[in-house]
Order: sequence, then structure tokens, then C-alpha cells
Amino acid sequence: MTLVEKDFFAALTASGMPEVPQDFSVVPLAQLIPVSTLTEIENFIRLFDRVTTRAAWQQVVTASAPEIARMPRREACFFTAWDFHLSPEQGWQLIECNDNGSGFLFAALINRLFYQLSHLAQERSIEEPQSIAVFTQHLASLIERETKEFFGVRPDGAFLVLETSDALPSGKFYRELILLRDLLRKQGWRSELGTPGELRWDGNHLVLDRQPVIFVINRCTDFFWQAEEFSALRAAYLECKVYVAPNPFTYATRSDKRLMEFLSLPDWDQSLGILPDERAMLGAHVPRTYFLREENLDEIATNKAAFFFKPVHGFASHGVLTSSKVGKGRLRQLLKKGHPYIAQKTVPKPTLVSQGTNQTLTLWSDLRVWAYRGERYLISGRASTRPDRLDLAPPGGWIPTLGVKQIR
Repeated sequence: MTLVEKDFFAALTASGMPEVPQDFSVVPLAQLIPVSTLTEIENFIRLFDRVTTRAAWQQVVTASAPEIARMPRREACFFTAWDFHLSPEQGWQLIECNDNGSGFLFAALINRLFYQLSHLAQERSIEEPQSIAVFTQHLASLIERETKEFFGVRPDGAFLVLETSDALPSGKFYRELILLRDLLRKQGWRSELGTPGELRWDGNHLVLDRQPVIFVINRCTDFFWQAEEFSALRAAYLECKVYVAPNPFTYATRSDKRLMEFLSLPDWDQSLGILPDERAMLGAHVPRTYFLREENLDEIATNKAAFFFKPVHGFASHGVLTSSKVGKGRLRQLLKKGHPYIAQKTVPKPTLVSQGTNQTLTLWSDLRVWAYRGERYLISGRASTRPDRLDLAPPGGWIPTLGVKQIR
């Protein structure tokens, strides 16, 4: 390990991350993204927001969703992330939208500290990432805006970072929840970490340990709150007594993987309200995606080598299947058992090559773009040890990601 690596990893751990690299893998190698590409992606995200907030889109995509997801809501999640593959052959392609994306505070630390501790600070062509103080203040301003959009005034009550019990405190991003809670406290908001089962609905307030809760930052992955432990949160949400983001409505209209079919194919454009110029951009940057059905199963199975298979309601790569792991029988079994899957055209990822003292290491990288109401505020990336799926075991992991005006 070089001196820069040691200093970088130590600085990350000292800033509140899990111990790096033992408990959280970070690659000490920068991924440089052309600013021109980031500008194109920003325009795409604005288009995505425009399409997915239209009444026509929302009515169609929520028609078959659980009832709780059909009630329109005003919240806009401030940690929504879009994942892209910057394919050398196909250009940049949207892989999915995550309305509940982990890693935004960690990514800000990774980008800034690597920039400071490496030679990149001397490169004028590289965009300087925000200082941690500036970044956290910006994040606080987004939360402040959300409170005003929802309540009209600064509300009186507790802010809750909500996560399931199995992710507290053993989850990979538990330390990020601590950082987020502390950020809220520094802004003068009473804030706590809690689980759905700890909440109580008293008929007028959502309560945690006798404190009324008015603002919930939801990190749970039970997207429609169907488990009994969500009963108090469901009651408060249906009464519009509490701000919750993300929530069943934002999930159903933005990040349900079934939506990738609507975005990638023109078949439903008229009913969804997608305009011809919007279709042109969507068609260029969303890989063809098919919701697995009985009527398309045979064709997809025949051409399975071209696809990647994901559970519709999966997260963190759980349940993902490569083409080598499926056949017609496996796909038919998934349908029979009621496990909804999508088949998405495979988009190759670019490679990163690290020249070590004893070996040359090849990794495959992706790009995660964080944006709020159409405006980018952070980029990050993951480097995988495998080309066909996300494997962040060392020597892979999260990777410093910076904008560059020109790549020499």
C-alpha cells in the first residue's frame, strides 16, 4: 500500500466511514468523466423528471400498483441516484433509477479526500469537488426546501432516519445514517435513527419515544410498506400527517424497475404522454428492457445471451441473474412462482486499469449521478471485479469519481 493510499483510507475512516478497506472497500484510483458527458446526462435527468411527474405517466404506471402507491404525493427524495454504464460501444446508458440510493455522503467524502490527497489537485482540467462543509450545507438546504415545499413553514417536530432493524447497526451503510443524523442535528433539527416497528400512531401524530415525528428519511427497502411493522407509518402517511421520502408513490412512479420497459420502448408513448423528441433521447440512452411475460418468454430465452435479468423489486443486486444462469425452464419457473423480473439488454461497462508494483489490475466501472429536482449535485462510481455484475469485493469497491474538462 502506498503512502497516498494509507493517508486516503485513514482520512475516510477518520471522517466517519467504516474502516477502509477492511469493512468498506474503496479503490484508490480516480474515474474521470468528461464534463460534456455529464452535461448530456443532466439534460437526460431533467427529461426523466419531466416525464415521470406528468399526470398521464403517473396514472398509467400506478394503475396496477398497491393502493397506497396510487395516492399522489409532493415529496421529492433528495438522495435519488441514477446509475449509468458508459459503454465504449453504445455511449452512456441508463441502467436504473434508485429513489433510495445509498452512498451519497460516503461518495462525497471519497471524491473530496482523494482529490486533496492525490496529485489530481494540481490538474487544472479536473473539476474540484465541493469541500465536505460546502457539500453538507448544500444537502441541508435541499432538506430545508423539502420542509417548506411540504409544510409551508419550518415544522416543529422530530426528523427520523428510518431503517429496518436488520440494517441497524450491522448494515453496510449504518455509518452513513449516523452521518446524516448528525448533519440534521447540526442544522438545529431534532433527529433520531429508528425502525418502523418502534413507531406508534396515536390517531393524530406519528410518535417515536414520545416525540412527534414530522419528517421521515426512509431508507427501508420494503417499498410498499406491506409488513405489519409499517402499520404506524402507513396510517400517518395516509393522513398526510408526515413527510416521507422516498415513499410508495415515488417508488412506483420513478424507480420501480418495471418502468424501464416504458422508458425504453415506444409502445405506450401515447398513453404515457411521451413526446417524439423525448422518445428520441430515451431511445438513445435507455437499453431495451422487457417485463417478463408468458408471451415474450420464448423469444427472450432464445436470445438470453443479450440480456441481464433483474427482479422488479430487487435492490443492491439481490436476485440478479446473468444469462448463463437462466434458461427457458428457469424463466418459466420465475413466472409460475410470481417473481416479477425484467430482462434488460446488456450494456458493457468501461474498464479501469491500475498499474501496481507486482500486477496489473482490471476493473469494470459504472457511474452514479445524484440529482435533486433535475439538478446534479454529486457523481460517484463503483468498480467491479467482474464485467457482468456488480461485485464490490476487494480489489473492487467504491471509486473516486471526478469531472474533467478534457482527458489527455
